[in-house]
Amino acid sequence: MSPVPEAGSAGTASPAAMRGAETDHGEDVDRRAEWQRLRDQHLQTGSGRPRSSARGVHHVALLSSDVERTIEFYAGLLEFPLIELFENRDYRGSTHFFFDIGLGNALAFFDFPGLGLGPYEEVLGGLHHLAISVDPDRWAHLRAKLDDAGIEYHHESGTSLYFRGPDGERLELIADPPGEMYGDVLG
Repeated sequence: MSPVPEAGSAGTASPAAMRGAETDHGEDVDRRAEWQRLRDQHLQTGSGRPRSSARGVHHVALLSSDVERTIEFYAGLLEFPLIELFENRDYRGSTHFFFDIGLGNALAFFDFPGLGLGPYEEVLGGLHHLAISVDPDRWAHLRAKLDDAGIEYHHESGTSLYFRGPDGERLELIADPPGEMYGDVLG
């Protein structure tokens, strides 16, 4: 099997093409007052922000329809080393495998043979996209690899590449370090 998802021409895809099943609102919706109310009520920044009870993302687990294709894509194309692979403790015959995505964080996958899972679908509470920070020089290198592999992507704000993984999962490679977004510090 191919290590990369089916794609048309390499390079930048339009935002509409990247949305897939998403639709536009169809009307001009102004939610600025709502967002300001939420910021005023809940946003905690700077020295007034309490320490988080979390110490980081241990792993994020996604579903894979083909273990080898997923390994070829994430370890081969994106250069995230495969660091563990074993049988899923909750479903006999299912594989649980992990990739190193830096800073002690892991991207994990399960396959569930025999369950007849459908294709990726954006649902409430589900994954919209996974943003992974890479150094700017690695970002440029990986962008070239996406081009060479014919993977379509949307290039945003000079530092983000949005594209799809082998099972349709939405991914972002961002050249900003963790804790920053498009040059601004988060929080």
